[in-house]
Amino acid sequence: MKTFKLLIFTLFIIGISQNTQAQLWKRLVKHAEDKVKREAENRSERRIDKGIDKTYDEAEDEIDGKNKKSKKSKHKKSNEDENSSNDENASSSKTEETKENKPKVVWNKFDFVPGDTVIFEDGPSADEENGEFPSRWDLFQGGAEIAEVNGEPVIMFITDVGNMWRKGIVPYLKDADQDYLPEIFTIEFDAYYPPKAFSKRYYVSFFDRKNQNRCETPQIEFNVNSVEAGSSESIYKGKERGNRDDVGGWRHFSIAYTKGKLKVYMDDQRMINIPHAKGNPTGITLTGDFENSFIKNIRIAKGGVKYYDRVLSEGKIIVNGIKFDVNKATLKPESMGPINRIYKLMIKQPDLKFSIEGHTDSDGRDEANLALSKKRGKAVMDKLIAMGIAKSRLKYNGFGESKPIDTNATPEGKANNRRVEFVKF
Repeated sequence: MKTFKLLIFTLFIIGISQNTQAQLWKRLVKHAEDKVKREAENRSERRIDKGIDKTYDEAEDEIDGKNKKSKKSKHKKSNEDENSSNDENASSSKTEETKENKPKVVWNKFDFVPGDTVIFEDGPSADEENGEFPSRWDLFQGGAEIAEVNGEPVIMFITDVGNMWRKGIVPYLKDADQDYLPEIFTIEFDAYYPPKAFSKRYYVSFFDRKNQNRCETPQIEFNVNSVEAGSSESIYKGKERGNRDDVGGWRHFSIAYTKGKLKVYMDDQRMINIPHAKGNPTGITLTGDFENSFIKNIRIAKGGVKYYDRVLSEGKIIVNGIKFDVNKATLKPESMGPINRIYKLMIKQPDLKFSIEGHTDSDGRDEANLALSKKRGKAVMDKLIAMGIAKSRLKYNGFGESKPIDTNATPEGKANNRRVEFVKF
């Protein structure tokens, strides 16, 4: 009897154990399945994230005008097919890539185009006397004098009164109390930042602080690596946030105002794009907010008419926004805005052919100006060919100072005479 009870108890224990083991096994299997499922989901998400990151990287590279070599080699035939299309960016990229040891065009997305007619210009002139107040300006408050930096005349702000609202210089113009800025205008200037200096700023206000009433259009603040206008701010790509830079140096600033639309550029990048800016700009005030701040190459221009409309009405396009180094045929970076516009026009109008003709002002010897104008015409032609325009659609020439379109007696007239014309043939 005892043996029988022991047998029953043993079988009962075994049954419980087996049932427990079965339940435990099911739990382990379910846990493993859940873990596998979670891991699969995680890996899938990681792959998706990588794919998204890769897509964004490629998109940003495309915007920046860059092409990954690995992608090119892997899909060489595909890219060749794409480059044979009418896509202007692909054509430009392919052309630049085929030239070994030649840098890509950094400014191929730079869309700033200066106004057609210069209404105020100051280099300042080499005739300005060092240490004197710049003759083409008037003083609101603070101080400014002509100085020389690396052999070149500049305007130097010499005082820091601590309140940028209470200082600055304004163009010295007749009827300066009147609105002298048109509905469409551009402003350009170069500004210097000392290396490793902190909190150095320049400002542009859209009214003459000495002669005009306050304007609601937001003042623009130019830092060494960023630009601010009202509530809009942008950091220069590749630079860290903060108003400090180890290298510093010269920055080229450009402003384009078109009936309320305000765009601001630093060097080759568009930093600010406000579609509806408040107020009505009536003039400008320039301010350097630190001791020994330097500015140069200030230009205000009005205009303009679309390039294609000019070709239809006049048979040519006159461009004074294509700039070169002094006495050289080397294109300045800011020249790429107008050149890109010409390039796009020729892509859209495949029958257009241009003779690219250089012109100078009357400064210097006639023979030297003639030779220089031809070299500059050729430099622009070579750039368009490098971007993908067929050589058969272009030729060049130069006329030096022989065909002025304005007086050579004023800085503004000289600026208008220093031009490149695209003449249809």
